[in-house]
Amino acid sequence: MDDDAWMDELTADVLAERYGISVETVEWTSAGSESVNRRVLTADGRRLRVKEYATSVDVNLARAAWDVSEFCRAADLPVPRVWPDRDGDLVAVSEGSAWAVVDEVLGRVDTKAMTMARAEGMGTVLGRMHRVLAAYPLPELAVRPDWRTMSPDEGVAECAVVLEAVRQHELRGPAPLRDRLLGRQLDLVAHTDRLRAGLPAELVDQAVHGDFVHAHVITAADSVTGVLNFRSIKGSPVWELGRAAFDPFAVARGTHWQQFAVRMIEAYRSQNPTLPHTEACARVALLDMLYGFHGATPGDHASSEQSHVDLEQYWGVRQVAIRRLLASLDKIEAALTDVSQGR
Repeated sequence: MDDDAWMDELTADVLAERYGISVETVEWTSAGSESVNRRVLTADGRRLRVKEYATSVDVNLARAAWDVSEFCRAADLPVPRVWPDRDGDLVAVSEGSAWAVVDEVLGRVDTKAMTMARAEGMGTVLGRMHRVLAAYPLPELAVRPDWRTMSPDEGVAECAVVLEAVRQHELRGPAPLRDRLLGRQLDLVAHTDRLRAGLPAELVDQAVHGDFVHAHVITAADSVTGVLNFRSIKGSPVWELGRAAFDPFAVARGTHWQQFAVRMIEAYRSQNPTLPHTEACARVALLDMLYGFHGATPGDHASSEQSHVDLEQYWGVRQVAIRRLLASLDKIEAALTDVSQGR
């Protein structure tokens, strides 16, 4: 029996033993640093997604994240059901691994350009979600506060770490990446203090999704049909709204990104009108981009050409998005002030 067939059989055995589910077929779909994901067709015709966690994942944190997901599903948000195992646990431990079983969602992750309908749908769902999660117990873990607290000098040093790590892996010439890193260092020094000076004195934290990005939103015909990959984490709703509305890929590659962002925030406010300081979410998103240092830890690197290409793309997209958002910030904040005041 080859490895794939053995893993398919193991998945079927776990679902039978821990969930009482009889499996018809198992299909591998994807693998990442935290899990291997499979699609399962059951004997009674259900379509499920099975997540087998890496041994490095904290099972208690995984269970806490699914609890947040179920809390939102209970409030009629478009969140797929996670199945409890025979003991009532949202993450089962069996055969040396942790497992989660979730209903499959109709639709797909749409990588095409943003549309006005999708922007409105995402804003509506996120606004409802934050309103619901305001009543959820405050998680212990918090969103990393780099964009609020890290000094420009510390940011410059993080950029230097990325370049040195690339050099150590002897990947292809780092000239384009070096230019982007130098650009980021200049932006950190030139703009951090000014951007932070315009922030509200206080941004209230609560439970949030933690990673509400396009890759974790399932849509069908531009309607949001599923939200995936919750985390059990506290953070500012303004931060999460800004991160969704001013997604770096949308800003860097889109033509009408400003209109889509404003529409998403309008839709958000229709569902969560009491959240203060939504007019600051563009500024917060910009600071979050400036202090995003993917590649600054050894785990972000692999000795492959593809890892360098991915790293260059990440920094290239971020730098274009930063430049565009800096150039348009005054105009966007004026529009968001109108939205927050109901104009």
